[in-house]
Amino acid sequence: MSQPRRYPGQPASEGWAAGVLYQADSPAGGTTATAGQVEAAFAAVAADRAALAARLRADGRDHEAEIVGVAALIAADPVLVAGAVTAVRAGTGPAEAIRQTAETQAATLAAIPDPLLAERAGDVRQVAAAVLERLAGGPQSRPDEEFILVRRDVAAADLIEQAEHGLAGAVSVAGGASSHAAIIARGLGIPMITGVDAAALAEPAGCRAELDADAGQLTVGTAAHAAGSRRSTKAPEPARESARLDGQARTADGQSVTVLCNVASAAETRTGLAEGAAGVGLLRTEIGFTGRPDWPSEADHLAQLTPILELLAGRLATVRLLDFSGDKIPPFLRGGALGAGLAALLDHPAALDRQLRAALTAGRATDLALLIPMVSETGQIDRVRAALRAAAGQAGLACPRTGIMVELAATAADAARFAAQADFFSIGTNDLTGQVLGLDRLSQGARPGLAADPRVLELVANVVTAAGQAGIGLSVCGDAAADPVVLPLLIGLGVRTVSVPAARVALVGAAVAKLDAGACAELAAKATGASSLAEVEELVGHALAR
Repeated sequence: MSQPRRYPGQPASEGWAAGVLYQADSPAGGTTATAGQVEAAFAAVAADRAALAARLRADGRDHEAEIVGVAALIAADPVLVAGAVTAVRAGTGPAEAIRQTAETQAATLAAIPDPLLAERAGDVRQVAAAVLERLAGGPQSRPDEEFILVRRDVAAADLIEQAEHGLAGAVSVAGGASSHAAIIARGLGIPMITGVDAAALAEPAGCRAELDADAGQLTVGTAAHAAGSRRSTKAPEPARESARLDGQARTADGQSVTVLCNVASAAETRTGLAEGAAGVGLLRTEIGFTGRPDWPSEADHLAQLTPILELLAGRLATVRLLDFSGDKIPPFLRGGALGAGLAALLDHPAALDRQLRAALTAGRATDLALLIPMVSETGQIDRVRAALRAAAGQAGLACPRTGIMVELAATAADAARFAAQADFFSIGTNDLTGQVLGLDRLSQGARPGLAADPRVLELVANVVTAAGQAGIGLSVCGDAAADPVVLPLLIGLGVRTVSVPAARVALVGAAVAKLDAGACAELAAKATGASSLAEVEELVGHALAR
């Protein structure tokens, strides 16, 4: 028996899966097509992606629809299409023409300083692969049993289309943990790794394989598990039931922990509530607007918010103001004088007013709370409160509680001053960790577990203390709240409300039930005094093993 072949990669969506390999890429070269057929193939891919985006939007899966819709626009891009068609007419083989044209455009995008635009390089390559697949007669035959998808560049559409047809895991040569495909994989609970050696593309289709996305490794030629067995990130049923007590989990020594969910769509909200969430601790409102040419109207906000907030009647609904920052800057704010983020919103009071009125209207049946992102000055809180009072007065409604995202290191360090102005704190560990460690959100090395770094923990501890002294609410809404290493440290620091990805609510509830808050406090004290992240991880590993 031959030895198993192992392919290490970057974990993108955790979990473990077993199945047969599905080599979905069309064979390289050999494609024969006229210029007209190439043009038609681009149009067909654009139509397919647009139709898929429409179906997702109809199902309330707005975030996924936005991602797939970008691919439709790229496939219809006249510059990309014309470049490939012109090359074919000049005598270049169709496969080479499509790849060369796509690679030229991708390289141009990858060189742009704007991380959102640079990320589109992968989308262009994925569209080119889809066009080649179309010219080759369609995708390679899909296995009849559960499978691990292997592609040079796994696209978000691949995962969405295959999720209900036996997809157990995914492996991509290109991409990273912050790619659109990785985001979708995490939302669907599909184990995935990226950055594997291209030699994996030469493995025979139908081979038995295992994917350990936690360890970041694909193993081909295994017989230890039958194809079709799969371990997802979801908790076992008894644990899931225990996590459904009105969103309250309880530690082994009796401490109550509220579990909320982070959402951007009605589909995620339904998932989070089914998993046992007490409500929504973070409603991201900018996701559906990142491709817009101008600020959204009140009707736009209502169309997005109403389907979500209708599901949250009588429950907590924490609506975050538009957070056009980082990798979520729309075209009308790129390179302009307004800048981005909270500063841009405050400098456009009409846009702020429209969102506030929509949130008040759509959320009148909920326990509505408003969350201000990326706060760096107390004056920003005052400006939002003034606008909120005016909007609430016009609507004849009471002002909801107003809190701030604590995601800047300077704000976390000076939390006591901000606590005097805010009704509650919500710690955004993703951005806070990135700033403290000097990592961009799209960096290959960025991951939720980095929040266990002692420097980050020290800031979190300071925010918890400030909130407690001021008597205001506090939650952690970053992905780190669902990380098995970070969660016990947060409990130990005194965090009693967490907001996590919707599909991980039950898992977090089950994890909390296994923790002793007293022991976690001792562990957190040691961790904040540790010298490195590695030392903290070792401390937590030993504590959880006991």
